Amino acid sequence: MKHSSRFLLPIVFALLFTVNAFAQTSKYKCLVQMDGYRGEAAYVVISLINPQGAYDKTLYVLGPDKQWYNTLKEWHKYQTKTKAKLSAITGASIAGGDRAVHVIEIDDAKLNKGYKLRFESAVEEQKYHVTDVEIPLTTEGLAERATGKGYVRFVKLSKVQ
Repeated sequence: MKHSSRFLLPIVFALLFTVNAFAQTSKYKCLVQMDGYRGEAAYVVISLINPQGAYDKTLYVLGPDKQWYNTLKEWHKYQTKTKAKLSAITGASIAGGDRAVHVIEIDDAKLNKGYKLRFESAVEEQKYHVTDVEIPLTTEGLAERATGKGYVRFVKLSKVQ
């Protein structure tokens, strides 16, 4: 038994190192502060956008009811094609003047490679904002506060240690 564990232990360490080398992601606290608009709570989707301007991945959805996802028109087109499971990355919608903090996970390999974070927002019977906030996925972009153009007043990200 002692003899086999001497060979098994290095293999286990090698496997753990290999798994960690390929799964390099970072977690970020994402504060979304809404403008003081009037009306229903907003649905906001946070997406990773590739350098060509196409959707790469849905990172978080603020809005639990699938029947309203079609109000986020551009993202909804992408979502209906990919049919990604969203249950682990959804939360409550967010009302005017409120704020929400959620943790999003970003692949480190995409940092400083031309990707962006897009915050898309919609409010029932009001204007839809495909790029309410867009943040370059760069070291500098993730450190700065980003101002919204629609229902989102600002977004601030901070890396979770």
